[in-house]
Amino acid sequence: MTALTTYSPAVSAHPDRVDLGKHAGAHAAETLRRALRNEREVRLMLAAAPSQEATLHALVQEPGIDWSRITCFHMDDYLALEADAPQGFGNWLQRKFFSHLPPTTFHRINPGNPAEEEAQRYGTLMGQDPFDLVLLGLGVNGHLAFNDPPADLADPLPARVITLDQVSRRQQVDEGHFASFDDVPQRAITVSIPRLLHASEIIASVPGRAKRTAVHNTLSQPISGDHPGTALRTHPNVTIYLDAESDPR
Repeated sequence: MTALTTYSPAVSAHPDRVDLGKHAGAHAAETLRRALRNEREVRLMLAAAPSQEATLHALVQEPGIDWSRITCFHMDDYLALEADAPQGFGNWLQRKFFSHLPPTTFHRINPGNPAEEEAQRYGTLMGQDPFDLVLLGLGVNGHLAFNDPPADLADPLPARVITLDQVSRRQQVDEGHFASFDDVPQRAITVSIPRLLHASEIIASVPGRAKRTAVHNTLSQPISGDHPGTALRTHPNVTIYLDAESDPR
């Protein structure tokens, strides 16, 4: 059996989430500009969460990015919400990010379609090519997208229907998305971990005290689905941006 090659992600620590976002956004912008110099079309995968807001705010202000040549995807969305529900991750990204940009191609998960068919459709839509850049976060339970523990780090599907665990559902309440635990949908569509990691570069924005244990586990625990974030250590080009509250070191 071939031994797993592992890497040490670069860790960039900052005093607060605004400063984190400023540096992560500048890093993302430079990655996109470099890709645009080398390719006709650039592929960007996005997470939707409060942890990403400062980074995305900084990114939209960066000059020299031809957004008309960037094709964007997002990594998860709830099922069983109204199409215009503000908690929907596609809606969140439209409101917080794309509404501040020039016209940009954004391929959205459609939670209104039959769930299994939509997961298959979105997996096909993403295609086989790597993403030039993935902007992601880390869940309180260490999840990447909605791949809760125990996650399949060798998932053969590019996207699938999942049932959220209780920690993930509680996080959505704690972050202000829903008024109560029972309001949080039980199911979602998520892009799988292998598909997320099929990328040239990954930038993780992980602010907040609630994420400190997840960051510690991501950097120190054995690589396994019990701590999904550890999968980042199998990729050669990952930078994790922290603030003072999330930095466990």
